[in-house]
Amino acid sequence: MNFDVVLTCAVTGAGDTTGRHPGVPVTPQQVADAAIEAARAGAAVAHIHARDPETGRGSRDPELFKEIVDRVRSSETDVVVNLTAGMGGDWVLGDDDPTRPGAGSDMVGPLERLAHVEDLLPEICSLDCGTMNFGDGNEIYISTPPYLRRMAALTQEWGVKPELEVFELGHIRFAKQMLAEGLIDQPPMFQICLGIPWGAEQSVDNMKVMKDELPDGANWASFGISRMQMPMAAAAVAMGGNVRVGLEDNLYLDRGVLASNGQLVERAVGIIERMGARVLTPAQAREKLHLRGA
Repeated sequence: MNFDVVLTCAVTGAGDTTGRHPGVPVTPQQVADAAIEAARAGAAVAHIHARDPETGRGSRDPELFKEIVDRVRSSETDVVVNLTAGMGGDWVLGDDDPTRPGAGSDMVGPLERLAHVEDLLPEICSLDCGTMNFGDGNEIYISTPPYLRRMAALTQEWGVKPELEVFELGHIRFAKQMLAEGLIDQPPMFQICLGIPWGAEQSVDNMKVMKDELPDGANWASFGISRMQMPMAAAAVAMGGNVRVGLEDNLYLDRGVLASNGQLVERAVGIIERMGARVLTPAQAREKLHLRGA
């Protein structure tokens, strides 16, 4: 059981959700406002993606990230900034020639994937620890060992804590290899991602198996998607982990009732407190996670 819980809100993501929920943040101001809303509702950490304001699609434009982060930092609300570094690894097989990128591909190298991180130096950035299929189409997310080693070394050099996002057991295995090579500072920080096709299914059994493979002393959190968001949050706390909720992973507060980020955070806070635990403040989270300057 974890009695001191770091609560993260993933406020928008990069998935095709804007057509299903008009409240999904798109513009930099909307994303920043969502992060502030989540913090005021009790989240210690805001996990932030940028979206193209014209199309609503996920973007890795450093200027969009800068506007978001500047707005959050200039507000009077304290929150730990956690920027995605997962953009730039999308390869869609071409219909006529699978050796060439199809529509929707976006493949760049390690430094370009981290351009906004180098510029803004958030306290945390995500690091997706392996290649995997996403959904039922021809899209593959590519994150190779050399790319991951380079990205880990860069974040270590900059003093940014990598949140090691793991979608299956092989990802944990490689993350531990990077830790053994000295590319990740102690204590590491893991995010166990459950329910994303075609990673590990969201269940208590899978969470426990993945949690049991983490290195000793690791801080970890977990999340589930859609209607399993809150059950997986409760399971994570019960097994000693931290929690992530938010519109990146789930659009609904109740069946048929669209949520806001603030409402999802408030629901998670209620669950955590009814389990006898407390939700940490941003300052307490920085100390627990050994973030820069804590």
